[in-house]
Amino acid sequence: MMRRFLLGCAALLVCFVPLVCFVPPVLPLRAGAAESPFKKGTLTLLAPARRVVLQVEVAATPEARARGLMFRTSLPENAGMLFVFEEEQRWGFWMKNTLIPLSIAFIDRNWRIVDIQDMHVAPDPQDGPFTIYEARAPARYALEVRQGLFRKHGIGVGTQIRFTPHE
Repeated sequence: MMRRFLLGCAALLVCFVPLVCFVPPVLPLRAGAAESPFKKGTLTLLAPARRVVLQVEVAATPEARARGLMFRTSLPENAGMLFVFEEEQRWGFWMKNTLIPLSIAFIDRNWRIVDIQDMHVAPDPQDGPFTIYEARAPARYALEVRQGLFRKHGIGVGTQIRFTPHE
């Protein structure tokens, strides 16, 4: 019954104001769940005269998107999380229960970066207040990495992305 309630809450994640906000509730992993809700893949950022390869976890389900990078205390330099949405929209993210500063790249359906923003840890990661980081252009994907990674490697708007899922 509680699981059905939580899934119902997850269905209410999308709010239509002038944009679509991805504001996930706290969804605990099932007790004894051995499998991660995340798939894995390799993502390559193809900037001019530069190639950055990241190992990513893929959040392609509502449950995985709701969990995201919550409760983690670190993220390796060459790692990230790729959020996959069913359709292209102006998505928004928040940093609830996120303990590390992140940068987010919003990516369109053609795998090009359309926006990059730095996201800061909330003063109270559990209760907020929370800033909503909304895409400036429609996006089908979002990539979260350690804050500053895009800047450090000269990755910007227009950068092409190549993604290879792991089986």
